[in-house]
Amino acid sequence: MSPAARPAVVLGVGGGIAAYKACEVLRGLTESGHAVRVVPTEAALRFVGAATFEALSGNPVQTGVFADVPAVPHVRIGQAADLVLVVPATADLLAKAAHGLADDLLTNTLLTARCPVLMVPAMHTEMWEHPATQDNVATLRRRGVVVTEPASGRLTGVDTGKGRLADPVEIVDLARLLLARADALPRDLAGRRVVISAGGTREPLDPVRYLGNRSSGKQGWALARTAVARGATVTLVAANTAALPDPAGAEVVRVSTAEELRQAMHKSAANADVIVMAAAVADFRPAHRAEHKIKKTGRDPDPLALTRNPDILVELVAARTPGQVIVGFAAETGDTSADVLEHARVKHRAKGCDLLVVNAVGEGKAFETEDNAGWLLSTDGTERPIALGSKAQLSSEVWDAVVGLLNGELQ
Repeated sequence: MSPAARPAVVLGVGGGIAAYKACEVLRGLTESGHAVRVVPTEAALRFVGAATFEALSGNPVQTGVFADVPAVPHVRIGQAADLVLVVPATADLLAKAAHGLADDLLTNTLLTARCPVLMVPAMHTEMWEHPATQDNVATLRRRGVVVTEPASGRLTGVDTGKGRLADPVEIVDLARLLLARADALPRDLAGRRVVISAGGTREPLDPVRYLGNRSSGKQGWALARTAVARGATVTLVAANTAALPDPAGAEVVRVSTAEELRQAMHKSAANADVIVMAAAVADFRPAHRAEHKIKKTGRDPDPLALTRNPDILVELVAARTPGQVIVGFAAETGDTSADVLEHARVKHRAKGCDLLVVNAVGEGKAFETEDNAGWLLSTDGTERPIALGSKAQLSSEVWDAVVGLLNGELQ
C-alpha cells in the first residue's frame, strides 16, 4: 500500500495510567497498514515519553499549538484525518470534548476533525459513574462520537470495577470497522437487549478427553463488541473461550457443554430483543461418559456410541416472543450433493430463524482466523454476499440487517 493510500489515523493519548496501552494500539494500527500520528496531552507524556510514540509511529510528536506554526497543525491534523481515536479518554478529555474546549493540540484536533471520532474511556469507577461524566458521554454520543463502554476489572492500585481500558485488540478492531464503514457507527441498538452465543462446545468422553470443534469464539466476540458500541445491552454466552478477554461492556456467561449453553441461552433469551446463535454447538455427544480416563490397551477400542444433542436454535425459534429477532450461523462445506449455499438454504428453512449467516469453512477459512466472509440469508428470500473482511465488518453487516428487521424494514 502506497503511503498516500494508507488511512490516516490520529491517535490522541490522554493523561491516565492506561496511556501505556496506547502503544499496543499504535502498533496494531501501523502493522495493519495505517498511517498514525500520535497527539498526546502533556499529562500523557508523564506516563509514556514522546520518543516511544515517535519510534512506533514514525511521525513527530507535539502537544501544543505553537510548534511548527506555519503548518497550522491545530487545524490541519484534524482536517486530514480519516479517523481520530483517543486512548485513553480520561474524564477530563471527555469533559473538554463535550464542551468544545481547546487548550492544546489534541482538543483543537477534536474540534477540527470532520471524520469519525472514537473515544475509549479509562478511569476509576466513581469517575465514570459520576453524573457529569455520564452527561458528557451522552452529549458526545448525541453528536455522533463513538464513546465505548469501559471494561470491568483491576484498576489502579487495589481497586476493581468498571473503568478499565478495553483490550487493545478490541480497540484496533473497532477503529478498523469505523474506517471501513461508509457512514458513522450509529447508536441504533440503544435500549435493546441482545443475547449472543460464541465459541465451541466440548462434550466429555472421560475426565481428560472431549469431542469439540475449532471455533475460537472470535466472531461472537466481534458481534458482542459491535452491539455494545451501537448501544445494546449485551449478554455473551461463551463456550470455551478462556483465551479471549471479556468484551468491554458485555456480561459474559461461561459454559462448556452444549447442554450448559442450551440452559444459559434459554435463561437469557426470555427477555431479549435479539438472539444470535454464533456458537459452534456439537451435534452429538458421547452416549456414556467414562468416570475414569479410558486406558490404552493392546486391543482395538470399542466403537464410540453417540447421541444427538438438542437443536438449540430450533428451540429458541419455537419459544420466541413477539417481535424477537433471531439470527443463526451455519458453518458449511460443499460436497458431492450440493454446494455451500445450497446446503445453507435447506438449513435456513429447517431452522426457521429470521437471518442465517453462512460461512464456508475449511483450512484457513472462518475458524481460528481474523477475517471472515459468507452470505446473509433472510426469510424474504434475499441472499446477500458478505465480502471478505474483518469479523467486525461482518458483524456490522449483520447488525445493519437486524436493525432493519427491528424497525419493520424488509432485508
